[in-house]
Amino acid sequence: LSPCTTPHTLNPSSPTFCIFFSNPSSLFFFIFSLYTYIYHIYIYKRIERPPVMGAYRSDDDYDYLFKVVLIGDSGVGKSNLLSRFTRNEFSLESKSTIGVEFATRSIRVDDKVVKAQIWDTAGQERYRAITSAYYRGAVGALLVYDVTRHVTFENVERWLKELRDHTDSSIVIMLVGNKADLRHLRAVSTEDAQAFAEKESTFFMETSALESMNVESAFTEVLTQIHRVVSRKALEVGDDPATLPKGQTINVGGKDDVSEVKKAGCCSA
Repeated sequence: LSPCTTPHTLNPSSPTFCIFFSNPSSLFFFIFSLYTYIYHIYIYKRIERPPVMGAYRSDDDYDYLFKVVLIGDSGVGKSNLLSRFTRNEFSLESKSTIGVEFATRSIRVDDKVVKAQIWDTAGQERYRAITSAYYRGAVGALLVYDVTRHVTFENVERWLKELRDHTDSSIVIMLVGNKADLRHLRAVSTEDAQAFAEKESTFFMETSALESMNVESAFTEVLTQIHRVVSRKALEVGDDPATLPKGQTINVGGKDDVSEVKKAGCCSA
């Protein structure tokens, strides 16, 4: 082996070193590999510290955390309702979301910061059944149908039964008729939907994720009603809601806990 012809700072007398670095392709491969290694370390560190989600204060700065689920047939606009409320975004792409997805947003309700953790079925509804894990811990739900597709309204009763089979009887439910901006294609009347909501003791609103119509109101109403149930339950057991320690779990069960609230009237667009 011939010695290196150029000076090196790393043991230039080493034959292995000389062979490796005297070959331009080997040197390029070494530099590229080093760059790739450093880049992946950088990305890994970024993943370890994900950006904070939440639109009100810091992610941990809230008084209550409520899990809310979005249910309904595929293609009714659940994902766009979620993105409109949490990020004020709307996507014209109609492809179904793959995998489980949730987002968060915090709002102020009665001088308290309520953080909503909103879960999207993300395409699971195509399999006609949602796992019990999806419903577990939910205290609110938006049951969504498409006002331009009557079949999605017909399936609301099945969704409602499945929801009630897997959650506490006190869960706050909002029936949502989405895509109300498509007035010329309407297939479900407001009167029919409101009559169903009154019969089932749920709230009701018509929304348009595209035009951002009533999206804020629908989510806010659900979170407000959940907070009222929690506050009333705390008072019934002798606690002051204002002094409850952060993170305390409150049992909002009881068949008639929210019957009066739900029957107070439905909201419609």
